[in-house]
Amino acid sequence: MRTPVDRAILVGTPGDTECAENAREHLAELGRLTDTAGGVIVGELVQRRRAPGARYYLGRGKAAELSELVREQDANLIIFDDELTPAQGKNLEELCGVRVMDRAELILDIFATRARTHEARMQVELAQLQYLLPRLRRMWIHLSRIRGGIGLRGPGETQLETDRRLIGTRIAELRRKLRGVARAEAVRRKRREGSFRAALVGYTNAGKSSLLQALSGSKQRVEDRLFATLDASTRLVDVGEGHEVLVTDTVGFIRKLPHHLIASFRSTLEEAAEADVLLHVIDASHPHMDGQRQVVRDVLEELDLRQRPRIVVFNKIDLLGSDDLLALRKRVNAPDSRCALFASAVRPATLEPLRRELRARIRARMQTVDVEMPAGEGRTLAALYHEGEVLSRSQDGCVVRVVANAPPALIGRLRSTDGVRVKAHQSHGGFPQ
Repeated sequence: MRTPVDRAILVGTPGDTECAENAREHLAELGRLTDTAGGVIVGELVQRRRAPGARYYLGRGKAAELSELVREQDANLIIFDDELTPAQGKNLEELCGVRVMDRAELILDIFATRARTHEARMQVELAQLQYLLPRLRRMWIHLSRIRGGIGLRGPGETQLETDRRLIGTRIAELRRKLRGVARAEAVRRKRREGSFRAALVGYTNAGKSSLLQALSGSKQRVEDRLFATLDASTRLVDVGEGHEVLVTDTVGFIRKLPHHLIASFRSTLEEAAEADVLLHVIDASHPHMDGQRQVVRDVLEELDLRQRPRIVVFNKIDLLGSDDLLALRKRVNAPDSRCALFASAVRPATLEPLRRELRARIRARMQTVDVEMPAGEGRTLAALYHEGEVLSRSQDGCVVRVVANAPPALIGRLRSTDGVRVKAHQSHGGFPQ
């Protein structure tokens, strides 16, 4: 049996101060979200508003125009670019006779269909339930319309309270389970402490998964759609000269990302919080690149990650002409772009500056140490070669002496190992963000 296709009308409500170009881009992005969710766009309606209307969000005349457009286009779904209150959604549904969604609900729906792991599914369910709870009464109005409404008022009210209690119980259960998952993830991250870690962050569809695939050589889910990747994945990347980096691909950000979703995915985004460096990936070919870059900065600030060391990677430069690329290189030589690189996942040679920069970051956090150990301490010697950079090695009888650059976590383990003596040289100092 074929699934019926949603025929959607998009509604944009830019503010008085928003320029026409941004308003068009925001509506186009809503269209791409609708396409990702499997809907077909059959119409658009835009109204500039100084402030949202209390009843319909739109003005009364524009709301009536929307209702007429629904009938003309035989639409069965209306999607607003801004978040509606439960009352506004209810009033619009009564006026137009079709389902009404806002941007937040649409993004939650996309996340629900694209989450693959058990943790991601729980995170999305939690966000959906938190969004649904204040809107339950509107959902019951849907049910009464479908079933005629006769005799449903009493049982409906009783069921409404029952559903609220059940949702509250389920929210508490999901939070408890996610706390357990977060503890398990914290243990796994603890095991990675000796490794240098980087996290890819950026606007959705900026090419983070393609970049990780190109760097690691491992197959990633890559698709030219918004939110193609939801589940965080970590790959070991060889950056050359004996150095390796654990790189994690995180969920993409987007304008007006629902707050419930940010809260639910906080444990997943802790991969970024504990990374040694963030790789902020930007789609250099996008006409609204600067706006997307600012959205990512705002979300990072909301997650208390704004001050993390960061490398800005302008991706998809293969889609730029030589003049445009030259202009971009000149423009980003600004004080807030002390480390800006230019790359393309389809041009392997362009990834070498990123590998070189990651090698420099690894070396910058290391400290030169003199290590003395018994000749039989093979595990310690192997750790120095694997996690550090051995500069010289000599042996005097039963004692092995090594001069090496080593990360802080390894130095701490060496000092706690019986029979191993460690003397640190002067620190290299920090690395600029």
